[in-house]
Amino acid sequence: MARHSSPTRRRFLGTLSGTAALAATGRLEAGLRSEVLLRPHQAPVSANDQVQFALIGAGMMGTADAETALTVPGTKLVAVCDLYTGRLEQARARWGQDLVTTRDYREVLARPDIDAVIIATPDHWHRQISVDALEAKKPAYCEKPMVQALGEGEAVIAAQKKANVVFQVGSQGLSSVGNEKARELLASGAIGRLNYAEGFWARNSPTGAWQYAVPVDASPETVDWDRFLGSAPRRPFDAVRFFRWRNYRDYGTGVTGDLFVHLFSSLHFITNSLGPTSIVATGGLRHWRDGRDVADVMLGMFDYPETQAHPAFNLSLRVNFADGTSGNTYLRLVGSDGALDVEWERVVLRRNKAWDPTRAIQKEFMHDPEPEPELERSTILSTAATTYVADPGYKGALHDHFSRFFNAVRGRETSVVEDAVFGYRAAAPALACNLSYYEKRAIGWDPAGMKVVRSA
Repeated sequence: MARHSSPTRRRFLGTLSGTAALAATGRLEAGLRSEVLLRPHQAPVSANDQVQFALIGAGMMGTADAETALTVPGTKLVAVCDLYTGRLEQARARWGQDLVTTRDYREVLARPDIDAVIIATPDHWHRQISVDALEAKKPAYCEKPMVQALGEGEAVIAAQKKANVVFQVGSQGLSSVGNEKARELLASGAIGRLNYAEGFWARNSPTGAWQYAVPVDASPETVDWDRFLGSAPRRPFDAVRFFRWRNYRDYGTGVTGDLFVHLFSSLHFITNSLGPTSIVATGGLRHWRDGRDVADVMLGMFDYPETQAHPAFNLSLRVNFADGTSGNTYLRLVGSDGALDVEWERVVLRRNKAWDPTRAIQKEFMHDPEPEPELERSTILSTAATTYVADPGYKGALHDHFSRFFNAVRGRETSVVEDAVFGYRAAAPALACNLSYYEKRAIGWDPAGMKVVRSA
């Protein structure tokens, strides 16, 4: 690691404005018992144990990643790579004029003073830059989804195995206290036998639906268009495609790659699952008819087989980018005895009070003389519920995800929570949704072998 007298610390503001409100007892629903989730332990960092990192891709997510990484003690941003001159100028204004800036990520990987890199580029560059970083022996944090297409994950997995350096995918919810509590509750049998899960993600704003701002100075002179295209089809310069790349199949992965992958990551972490065996998706472009060629509404259905880790269960996921109610984001796990509503900073456990149905069968067929208890028809049995909320001082899942990454880079942990194998198993079902949607067929998937096996 680079040696310096004191670490650089910065705060990423605005990401946790609702945390304290969630934790306030007065804001909890009446009749629900609440408990506070503990913050994960973070080992102290010496001022001489500093990690110098570079950011490759300084858009909205990349900037948020860098700001959050700088809140982890003992980190310093020394270089930024981006293909738009304006972002490089903004980076120097934000993080210092001594910052190294470039349009060529290979220059970043060649620098001996860089200990790790954050990859926050458009999806179609994830595989190549990740492989190049690992081959350069640079620990890498790559934004989700890990790759753009099925079949690309093997290269990243092989590169990490060969390089034997840290690689973590950026589905930050994995490191949330909410996910950790849900995992604990499920393992303890709190909801009985899992049989169904569902996830929902809604947005109703232009920015939420990827209508990002296009700078007025965007031009072939300020944007390295040819480098941006990379392996994508050749076409004339288009500023909208560059700055709103998520809207196009050539560069992004649609709502499934952007949002379903979060839900898959959380679900697989909580259940210890390797993934589904059958994927079916449907949807359409219902509202944002702005020239994009990806859906803004998507529904997916998935079959999860029985394994040593969990029983067989079904999953349904949905995304709506034109939600008239402002929507919500959650993952729900339903079992034989109750359900878990899982958010990154809040978990609600509901346990059902049920009458054993086998008693009625025994009475009818075994002629048991014992009388049945009489139940009043007007009675509705209540559901016992417990709400778990994050500690008011909790810094958030993104902070914890980066803490784990940098701890691994320093050698304090032998592995990360979302390596290349886990990252591909989370990305693949989301990418299979796209395949199912565009080809109008069910997709068969081998979650252990991580490959398409047949049409389901």
